[in-house]
Amino acid sequence: MISEEEIAAYLADDLRCIGCGAQIQTTEPDEIGYTPMSALKKGFENEEILCKRCFRLRHYNEIQPVNLTDDDFRRLLDQISGTDSLVVYVMDVFDFSGSLIPGLHRFVGDNPILLVGNKIDVLPRSLRRSKIKDWMRQQANIAGLRPDEIALTSGKNGDDVPALLDLIERYRKGRDVYVVGVTNVGKSTLINQIIKEVTGERQDVITTSRFPGTTLDRIEIPLDEQSAIIDTPGIIHQDQMAHYLTAKDLKYVSPQKELKPRTYQLNAGQTIFAGALARFDYMQGDKGGFTAYFENNLMLHRTKLEKADAFYQQHAGELLAPPEADHLDDLPPLQRHEFKTTQKTDIVIDGLGWLTVPANAIVAAWAPKGVSVLTRKAMI
Repeated sequence: MISEEEIAAYLADDLRCIGCGAQIQTTEPDEIGYTPMSALKKGFENEEILCKRCFRLRHYNEIQPVNLTDDDFRRLLDQISGTDSLVVYVMDVFDFSGSLIPGLHRFVGDNPILLVGNKIDVLPRSLRRSKIKDWMRQQANIAGLRPDEIALTSGKNGDDVPALLDLIERYRKGRDVYVVGVTNVGKSTLINQIIKEVTGERQDVITTSRFPGTTLDRIEIPLDEQSAIIDTPGIIHQDQMAHYLTAKDLKYVSPQKELKPRTYQLNAGQTIFAGALARFDYMQGDKGGFTAYFENNLMLHRTKLEKADAFYQQHAGELLAPPEADHLDDLPPLQRHEFKTTQKTDIVIDGLGWLTVPANAIVAAWAPKGVSVLTRKAMI
């Protein structure tokens, strides 16, 4: 049996994963090329040196997310523009603005785009799908995108995957399919559902265990002898709330179940806190209904605007949480953004949720410095 000292010598000599070519390392679980020492020992015994990601892919048909820098991702998009393919662009319907890829329309060339709104299961069921699709098309057009088709899916439950595959087959016309998206949109979960659907019902279409990971910038899932679905790593958006929170706090931010809207009748001079992560001050306007769309377990607190600063100083990290007091210092200070509405409007904090405010209102929204805050025509 090989010893850890011998393995250390191999690691020092640039040991590589046979699946993706990444340099093997045993110390950073969240970094590329990681594999536990115990698994690496077994790999030497079986003459199969794989990183954890490729091991899960090869033996369990499970794709693990890999992150690239903005520059790496844009180089990959540049490659797509030179191909004749279908681009499947996966977005998070709960965090639409936070899952936009700036300038995507310039990178995909003349290739058709299938826009996929993932995590549809977290939106209120009362919201018609046709309305969601119309809203997505409007928002995509504003961003310069002209998708050929829009689909809604839930990577979590996989119910809409067969319909998505039918759309992919209709638009790809025998070509390769590139799946792109930012991190945290559920792209890898959706890809895994696609794999389950294809391998479960069309065994002759796809190999059941080995998906070629030619490099760390792509994983190819064969569709037939000439074409494949190519899963690309997610681009990191540093202005999303998730990048400032611990794994424990993320459960209060990322919805896992259908959202339950919370409506408040506010007079000017009142404030709503969303934990210690955000705050909305109603500065001016008539009494009206304000509806909050956040993870159901995120506590919302209403107070008077004149007391809001002192309330935050006294209760942040305790009554106002997340984050908890131990991690409050890791959160950038809240930054103020003021908006005046002329119609029913969503004030959106990327990766956290939104507050729907009435027309003719002046509202100041506070979010951690660096997190994007914007407005859009009300989704609901």
